[in-house]
Amino acid sequence: MDWRTKLLNPDPQARRDYVSLATPVYRGSTVVFENQAAVNDGWDQAENGYSYGLYGTPTALELAARIAYLESAHRTLVVPGGQAAIALVYMAYCQAGSHALVPISAYGPNKEMAEGLMRGFNVEVEPYDPLIGAGISELIKDNTTLIWCESPGSVTMEIQDVPAIVKAAHTRGVSVALDNTYAAGVLFDAFAFNVDVSVQALTKYIGGHSDILLGSVSARDANAYKALGPVYRQLGLAVSPDDCSLALRGLQTLAVRLSQLEQSTLQVANWLSIHSSVDAVFHPALPSCPGHDHWKRDFTGSASVFSFEFKEHITAQQAISFIDSLTLFKIGLSWGGVTSLAVVYPDVDRPNKDYGGRLVRLNIGLEAADDLISDLDSAMQAFN
Repeated sequence: MDWRTKLLNPDPQARRDYVSLATPVYRGSTVVFENQAAVNDGWDQAENGYSYGLYGTPTALELAARIAYLESAHRTLVVPGGQAAIALVYMAYCQAGSHALVPISAYGPNKEMAEGLMRGFNVEVEPYDPLIGAGISELIKDNTTLIWCESPGSVTMEIQDVPAIVKAAHTRGVSVALDNTYAAGVLFDAFAFNVDVSVQALTKYIGGHSDILLGSVSARDANAYKALGPVYRQLGLAVSPDDCSLALRGLQTLAVRLSQLEQSTLQVANWLSIHSSVDAVFHPALPSCPGHDHWKRDFTGSASVFSFEFKEHITAQQAISFIDSLTLFKIGLSWGGVTSLAVVYPDVDRPNKDYGGRLVRLNIGLEAADDLISDLDSAMQAFN
């Protein structure tokens, strides 16, 4: 055999009986089949075997399987980010002429997609009060095909009565999707409450170190999985096996990180709740958070992100100066990592409520809570 041909021979030369605790990183686009009869191009590789790298290598499928196992889902699809996960659900459940419902407190890009891409596809996405509970039945129309939940809500942290919404939706044959990123798929058991689809931004707690972009879409049953799969294939939602490897590593420390994050976050939130410059703290475990009773009933813990509102005598410019004065807290929009973050939300749009640029969201990381409190306290000294 010519040496140039030898260079391209894919047959393994080393032993393949190496057993490791880490999942190997499989990179590849082309799947080699044993014979022509075995050739297929199906998206459901978990069921039918590998067909094409676009639908995931063994690294991605291992991550998907572990998330499905963790969430008690039928199956999980891994996609390039949280926004891709939201898009997949919209595309799978909504067609031209459909009506969908999304909470006012949902993740901003979800609402942007509702008003942008989905409206362009002649899909009406109607916002609703996140605390509506069973009253959502009054908003369901004959052409409603999807109801979104996000609990807690983005920034303002409303805890929804998801069981009541699911019951009302299923009575009318409507599917429910939940953005379960805050709970990391474990602090709120979506499928125990019969949610049809649970999505996560794996970028947040699963990744855990602010260095990957991934999302997951988990299906409650075979019907939901079959609704999602063909759209997943057509959108070409390929993911990096290297990112999947980092997410698999993140899963191994998720429990200890969530435990420490909960403890530190509660310490900071409780300190803020009695500060003279703070009007309200929106942390699910505190009574001041809208829907707190639902959190006590349905959740098994809290996580690292929450918001607080300065009192009315604090101006919007003072809130910005407060953010700029922080040293340990970095200014950033994401959350769920090991580094504490802070950002002011000057334009939060909520019915009958004007926060006046005084609403701040924090992500508590793994720094010592006392140091974080000292940082906040120092930045607030300017108010005195």
